[in-house]
Amino acid sequence: MTLRSDVAELLAGAGIRDVDIDDALADEHVRSSVYQRVVSVTASSPSRERDRAMVAMILRDPHEMGARTAVVALVDTIAMKVTGPDEFRQWSTGLLPEIDRLKAEGHRAFIRRRIHDWLFCLSVKGGHVPTPAELAKATGWMQRVLAEESTSPAVLALLAGSGSSKKIRNIARNRAGGRSGPLRHTGQGGTGRELGGT
Repeated sequence: MTLRSDVAELLAGAGIRDVDIDDALADEHVRSSVYQRVVSVTASSPSRERDRAMVAMILRDPHEMGARTAVVALVDTIAMKVTGPDEFRQWSTGLLPEIDRLKAEGHRAFIRRRIHDWLFCLSVKGGHVPTPAELAKATGWMQRVLAEESTSPAVLALLAGSGSSKKIRNIARNRAGGRSGPLRHTGQGGTGRELGGT
């Protein structure tokens, strides 16, 4: 497999015909944009059969930062589409062998943390009230998402008392005092999702 063949196959699989492959090969920013478009098209499909192969091709790119960004976008989008943590766990487990091929440990760890964050979020959305120790394993980014969007009084109380930053604790405390219904997550990934819970 070559970078050229990977990019060509990704474009063909997503039905994208307005990209010059030579331009993409010469410029990592063009490729990063291509990967984002491919991820968007693939994530909108009801079938998840091509996801692992697509991730494998993207992660073979020598520019690992752009590849990582695209895979994180896919993880975020799929996490917002699944029915619960079990479905997301099954899907993400299939990607782990490809993620582990990344040379940079920091990139591998970042994607794995994002997967963990979404498993945590989905379990909370399903009604699980985490312990302070479980909350501490979630990144500040995910704690803030939950503080801004969870409608669970117990989760908001936990975040108000044990959130990893003063800002997270304050957001949760303020929302616990005046909850007005579920909000929509429009952070990284760009798709709304209600974060409820009991």
